[in-house]
Amino acid sequence: MNKKLTVLYFGSYSLANARNAILVKGLKENGVTILECNDRSKSYVTKYLKLLFKYLKFIGKFNVMIVGFSGQEMMPLARILTRKPIIFDVFTSHYMGYILDRKYFLPQSLRAKYYHFIDRWSCSLADIVILDTQAHINYFQRQDRSMLSKDGAQFNVVFWGNFIPLQGVEYIIRAAKILEEYNVKFYLVGGGGQTMPENKKLVHDLGLNNVEFTGKLSQEDLNRKIVEADVCLGAFGGGVKTDVTIQNKIFEALAMGKAIITSKTTAIEEILTDSENCILCTSADPQSLAGKILMLARDKELKDRIAVNGYEFFKKNLDEKIIGGELKKIIEEIS
Repeated sequence: MNKKLTVLYFGSYSLANARNAILVKGLKENGVTILECNDRSKSYVTKYLKLLFKYLKFIGKFNVMIVGFSGQEMMPLARILTRKPIIFDVFTSHYMGYILDRKYFLPQSLRAKYYHFIDRWSCSLADIVILDTQAHINYFQRQDRSMLSKDGAQFNVVFWGNFIPLQGVEYIIRAAKILEEYNVKFYLVGGGGQTMPENKKLVHDLGLNNVEFTGKLSQEDLNRKIVEADVCLGAFGGGVKTDVTIQNKIFEALAMGKAIITSKTTAIEEILTDSENCILCTSADPQSLAGKILMLARDKELKDRIAVNGYEFFKKNLDEKIIGGELKKIIEEIS
């Protein structure tokens, strides 16, 4: 189809988020014109009013609206503003994230009922809903530097992300305890999160010298830390969100040409294959994780093969233009 497509990206999304950046860039690389109606004011009243007035200049100028992540609260306004088809990039459930995973509120609380309601209602207002898994790719620079090896005999294991139950940082720390007699160093990168205080306390209580909290790093410093890694870690929590979502860092590590160890989950097995382009361990099991780390530390050939296969898989299946092309097909069908 040669029809010229124009998409209005709408909501309070951030292009600093990898998911949004990839979808926008991928659509542009497939010839789709992107218009943006975005406001990130903290107050919902202010946000709605600004979006309303910003939207006026886009009336009649687009074929399809995409409500970017995170957009549950943006969907009602979007549906009021246009009768054009709306694609909602829901990505993750509020209820799953805040209630089941982070446990900020009790399941019977009013806040939990609200999250459950807004999840369902926002999706019902959309013509197409995009969920997690394949649309997640990384936007790290993919130069040959990603295949460089680091100096020194120390085996570096790198985790990055928010310190929340989904990530299962506790199990990484306990795996570090199991491996404390080996020359394995764990770097935990991130600026904070719900579980960080207890994670730091656990490292202190276990008396570990092989775990370092780096704090939040700039993108450049994070890239450098990944280059220095022998193995990159995914998520290891035992909750339902870990089982049904794939974290950005999985795709970031693939694109950087690094061997990945992550939990064996329903979502991850949709796209990756254990012992071929990743290494999978049992969720919430430090013994299983430690065993997989030690296996790669002892077998450089296996580690390098996993890294190369993962990088090739990324280039073939998860490139921005490929993902953007798939989304373009959906837009063409409904516009």
